[in-house]
Formats: sequence, C-alpha cells, structure tokens
Amino acid sequence: MENTLLYSVILFTFFLVLSINLLLRTRKQRKNLPPSPLSLPIIGHFHLLKQPIHRTLEALSQKYGPVFSLKFGSRLAIIVSSPSGVEECLVKKDIVFSNRPHVLSGRILNYNDTTMGTADYGDHWRNLRRISAIEIFSSTRLNAFLGMRKDEVKLLLSRLYRVSIHGFSKVELRPLLFDLTSNIMMRMIAGKRYYGEGVKEIEKAREFREMMEEFIHYSGAAVAGDFLPFLQWLDLNGYVNKMDRLSKRMDVLLQGLIDEHRVDRKRSTMISHFLTLQESQPEYYTDEIIKDPTLWDEPTSFKPERFENGRVDQACKLMPFGLGRRACPGDGLANRVMALTLGSLIQCFEWKRVSEKEIDMAEFTTITICKAEPLVVMCKGRPILDIVLSRG
Repeated sequence: MENTLLYSVILFTFFLVLSINLLLRTRKQRKNLPPSPLSLPIIGHFHLLKQPIHRTLEALSQKYGPVFSLKFGSRLAIIVSSPSGVEECLVKKDIVFSNRPHVLSGRILNYNDTTMGTADYGDHWRNLRRISAIEIFSSTRLNAFLGMRKDEVKLLLSRLYRVSIHGFSKVELRPLLFDLTSNIMMRMIAGKRYYGEGVKEIEKAREFREMMEEFIHYSGAAVAGDFLPFLQWLDLNGYVNKMDRLSKRMDVLLQGLIDEHRVDRKRSTMISHFLTLQESQPEYYTDEIIKDPTLWDEPTSFKPERFENGRVDQACKLMPFGLGRRACPGDGLANRVMALTLGSLIQCFEWKRVSEKEIDMAEFTTITICKAEPLVVMCKGRPILDIVLSRG
C-alpha cells in the first residue's frame, strides 16, 4: 500500500512539473507567435486534428486567419494559407524555412537524415540537389529515357485493351497508374520492373513491393516519440523496432542492386551512370491557397476547364511540386509522364461513368491528398488503339 502511494506521488509530481514547464514555455513564446487555438497540456492541439486534415486546417484558417500556429506536443507548426504568405516564406525568405523537421523515420529509414528529402540545408544538401538536377532530372537524362516511358505506357494500354476487348468494362485506375509510375521510376533507377504484369524476378519483386509499402507507411506515420521526446524510449506502438528491421532489409536490397550493376556495366540506368561518375570524379499549406477565391473562381468546385487557356500565371496559384529551394526536382519527369499517359488514355479509349451518379470527389489525407473513393470508370478501346499497339 505504501509503495503504491509513493509511486502515485512520484508520477503526479512528474506530470505536474512537466505541465508547469510546458505552460511557462508556451507563455514565453506566445508573444511572438501567430494566433492559435486553445491547446491542452502536453499534447497541444492534437485533439483538433480530424480527417480529412486539410479540411480541419481550412476551418481553422477561416477562424484564426491565413497565418496561425499549432502545437503538437513539443513541436511548433506555423500554418500559412495565403499566397502572399507562402511567397514570403518559400521565395523571399526561403532560406529561413529550408530545413526539415527531424523525426524517427528520417533517422532510421533515411540514413540519419542524409537523403535529399530529409537533409538540412547546407553543403551536403546542395551537393545532392546539384547531382539530381544534372544527372537525373536534366532534359538530357529525361529525354534518354523517353523510349522506356513509351514502353510502360504501351503496357498500360495493353492491359486496358485486354479488359475492354468485348466492349465497355469497369476498371479501377489508381492501381494501374501506381504500377505505371513505379515501374517507370524503377526502370530508370535499376532497369527492372517490380509492379504489374511481366515481372521476371517474382519473389524479389514481391519483397520489394512489401518494403516500399512499409516505407511509405512509416514515413507518414505519427510516432509518439517525435512529438513527446520523453516517450521515445517506450516505443509504444512498436514502430521503432519495425523501422529498424525494415532499414536492414532495405540495405540488403539496395546493396544487391549496386553489386549487380558493378558486374554488368552495360545497363543504361541511373545506378550504372552514378557508378561511372564515382570512378571518374573524386508544410506551407497548399490546399487553402488553391481554394482562395481571390485567385480562383469557385475554388471548391472541380473545374478542369480553368486550365485550358495555358499556363497558370501566378507561381503561388498552384504548387503541386512545392516552391523555393526545397521544391520537388522531379516536376519535369512528372509532367512528361502525365502528358504522355493522359494523352494516350484519351486518344485510345472511350470513357464514361459506371452509373449516372456523379463521381465522388471527396478527399482523404495520407502523406498526400487523394480521393477517398477509388476512381472506377468504364472504358472501351477506340479503333486507333490497334494501330498504337502494333507500332514497334
């Protein structure tokens, strides 16, 4: 009984001291911070986050203004949802906001935050960015892989052709497009296909797909220790151990790919290219901006015709690849793949809805925003499809 009372007093004292410490810190910071909703001790504003998260942030911006702050445990987040604010943060003062928050997944899965997506701004990051811009995403390198992109799009058309050979057939597009983009990336990097039909190394492909699925999941997972450091040692949901195991499996896979390319240098892939070079040389918040009525007419409505007259005239109107120093360097590749794929699908197939009901455009938030309901449509090949597939 006495031991139980003693433990209770110690635990109560610990949380009391912790709460007072957090309260004092919050009061010190409050003078210089943007407006913020009322937060709870220790957890901060976690109780406000509901799916879809971007809708929650939109509602908060309507109440607290285009710039407001949120606390998630020990971490502070500044939410910016106005075009002028984003331009100020990501263009004019982008060097101030050019670092990324350090989380457990970055340390374990991204080699102690040394990859281009997680590294702090500095010499190392600038070197990675320079290499990617010149050796991976330059026009010369992207044009060199044009034939491979055409092959993958043709394989997609063939899959749809077999499904719809007898008339309109129902297809779900998300897995097909995911297989397409994944195979394009992996053929560029390693010269291998790991998704969809025609996979040669079936067991390796299955293992690779499992690892990528886990990597994406853990990269976007909320680990308690990231927000409440005093809980890191507990590993409450077992994520740290799972990420450690995944990291070791990924090391084996990546080293295997490199070793294969050391033996066979004739492959035209990024790994082979970098091995040759190695020997010869020593959260702005875009959803609310997209919905800004001063930039778009009926911003919450699905109106793709708004883009028909050409390029978007303001940089902060649409930012699928981010802005400033940390913008995604793969926009050139993404635009090439999207144009080729979308053009081919429209040219080669007729499309219609499964029923007369309008397609549900509701969103769901994961690492990115996607449709809550998968896109399922009816398709039928056009006469030109036979000509396209018969070309060498």
